[in-house]
Amino acid sequence: MNAAALPLAAASTSGADLLLWVAVPYICLAVFAVGHVWRYRQDQFGWTSRTTQLLEHRWLRWGSPLFHLGAFMVIAGHVVGLAVPASWTEAAGISEHAYHTTAVWAGSVAGVAMVSGLGMLCARRLLTRRIRLGTDRSDKLLFPLLSATVLLGITATAAHNVFGPGYDYRSTVSVWFRGLFVLQPRPEAIADAPLLFQLHALTACLLFAAWPFTRLVHVWSVPVGYLARPYLVYRRRPAPAAAPAGPRRPGRPASGSRRAA
Repeated sequence: MNAAALPLAAASTSGADLLLWVAVPYICLAVFAVGHVWRYRQDQFGWTSRTTQLLEHRWLRWGSPLFHLGAFMVIAGHVVGLAVPASWTEAAGISEHAYHTTAVWAGSVAGVAMVSGLGMLCARRLLTRRIRLGTDRSDKLLFPLLSATVLLGITATAAHNVFGPGYDYRSTVSVWFRGLFVLQPRPEAIADAPLLFQLHALTACLLFAAWPFTRLVHVWSVPVGYLARPYLVYRRRPAPAAAPAGPRRPGRPASGSRRAA
């Protein structure tokens, strides 16, 4: 869309579209930024993942790696798909067909891993009484919201790009996403997107707004420096040899010194 068509597109955008695709995302981003500053200043000791490994570890041993590995892959796919324009990947020699084929299958694998891990984490929280009793209000908000965001994204991909005719979100949703960060919002770019993609985008915005007030803040405290930390060398200190004790005369102190008269 050229510059002359922008005023016409803005004029044809309804108030509901401006609210959903301009006001709500900017409000959520503002809460995301300010909320992290507030949380760090007010609750530094609560800036943790609040692990429950000591309460239950069998489900956690499989659920946590699956969820985190799938989440890393999903985040990487979203960064490429939303932040990188199609012209850049084409300039790098990646055809549109190759990109979509890789994105669909890699995203499906990542989504299955993420959903499986998240399902295990939610199940252990619901079925293990000690963990369920320790669930606070932020967890009651986070887990349903995170589950809705993940499931909507998986359903949208499966319905439109795996089993459906295909949908090029890079020409609509990606344009809207990039426009938010360059302060040139394009609500018309996502207004005509399929409903599942719209719901996925809205729940993702709400998830970013809730982020600073939940255990997700531990993402910013990942011990990356631990990977490059030098090894700690432990040496065993030999015990000092005890001096052999000689025979003592009766009535004399052990140190061999005499008492002052």
